[in-house]
Amino acid sequence: DTMGISVVLGLIFFGLFMTVSRKATSGVPGGLQNAVEMVVEMVQSSIKNSFQARCDFLGPLALTIFCWIFLMNLMDLVPVDLIPLAAQAITGNEHLFFKAVPSTDINITAGLSISVFILIIYYSIKIKGVGGFLGELAFQPFGKYALPLNLVMEVPAFLAKPVSLALRLFGNLFAGEVIFLVIGLLGKWQIFLHFPWAVFHIMVITLQAYLFMMLTIVYLNQAHQTH
Repeated sequence: DTMGISVVLGLIFFGLFMTVSRKATSGVPGGLQNAVEMVVEMVQSSIKNSFQARCDFLGPLALTIFCWIFLMNLMDLVPVDLIPLAAQAITGNEHLFFKAVPSTDINITAGLSISVFILIIYYSIKIKGVGGFLGELAFQPFGKYALPLNLVMEVPAFLAKPVSLALRLFGNLFAGEVIFLVIGLLGKWQIFLHFPWAVFHIMVITLQAYLFMMLTIVYLNQAHQTH
């Protein structure tokens, strides 16, 4: 269920942006084109302000990360029982469990963060070589004569990057989903809490997508630095 929803949202993102790009006009843009251009310009400015090297792959990567994670997070605003009830009706299994918000599944957030981690290692070795990459872990910050201390400090910090990416996104969205579930248990009184929390949660889902994108840019910028 998690993977299925993620793939569908990815196809929606791909189809939407492809359609807008093909129908884009240099005149007065429509509302959808305007929204897409705002997102693209936001990603471009974020890269220009935080990335000091050249990587043609980074623009599409950052745009995909932001939009895909935003759409996955946005599923949290769908009534918590709507999609599960629809799945139960389709399958005829009233006890069917269906997870409708992909970013509340640690498997999805870990998969995204590990993918970014692999890219960090790839570009670190590509730009600096194997020796330069390993030298950053072994010889900094206290020089080659403090190798054990350097490793104790640098290796955990390096490995913490994918862990922090995965757990930050998962933790925030899972907590938000739990609060929606708790509000749903209030019956008819939930209407007084559901809307204010949904409005606040819009900021949360946008911020978490932006943070994941920005940290990816920052980490890849570090991978490209050779000093």
